[in-house]
Amino acid sequence: MSVKCYNCQTSLDLSPNMDVARTEECEKCYTDLRCCKMCSFYDKSAYNECREPTADRIVEKEKANFCDFFKLGAKNGQENPKVDLLAQANALFKK
Repeated sequence: MSVKCYNCQTSLDLSPNMDVARTEECEKCYTDLRCCKMCSFYDKSAYNECREPTADRIVEKEKANFCDFFKLGAKNGQENPKVDLLAQANALFKK
């Protein structure tokens, strides 16, 4: 499973749960990769937009941070994969 930049959707040469340095950026759009939106715990509907209950609150979700719980996510930049799966299922069975 490949990881995509949340900003430009470029496929990155990284794998999920891989350790990413705070200074790493997307090679195409130069977006920070070690940010909340690239983390497997990021969830727009969760408290503080993070499913890790003991993580410190980070206000800027698109900026590089020092979170100890960061894990590179495999969501491919999708903020809510459930919505996308439902849309795909509806398109498949559309009359």
